[in-house]
Amino acid sequence: MFDEFKKFALRGNVVDLAVGVIIGAAFGGIVQSLVNDVIMPVIGAVTGGLDFSNYFIPLSDKVTAASLVEAKKQGAVLAWGSFITLVINFAIVAWVLFIVIRAMNRLMKKEAAKPEAPPAPTKDQVLLEEIRDLLKAKA
Repeated sequence: MFDEFKKFALRGNVVDLAVGVIIGAAFGGIVQSLVNDVIMPVIGAVTGGLDFSNYFIPLSDKVTAASLVEAKKQGAVLAWGSFITLVINFAIVAWVLFIVIRAMNRLMKKEAAKPEAPPAPTKDQVLLEEIRDLLKAKA
């Protein structure tokens, strides 16, 4: 059973998937920082100092806090500002992946368009060519 698991775990697809997940997690952190630290402050400055991270709708009369963190401690809230931030995160990730896949497809098209060198003739083909040349020389 251990050998079977070892064969499964060390197959190329599983290792590639693991690398993809790790890189994806790191990329997710970068995108989150981009949205939270770069894009949302710019949007906030353009819209007059709005901070989307603290926008919420209290779903209970017990919620009186002004910040989302404190409001969540007091009761149920609908954190629509966090949702907007996550939608922006998704849009950025989707856009970057689109650009990467588009570039990869262009590279693959270029590789496919390159003419391949003809394969070397086989021994039989070489022998037949020699016979042909000898027959031409006699004629």
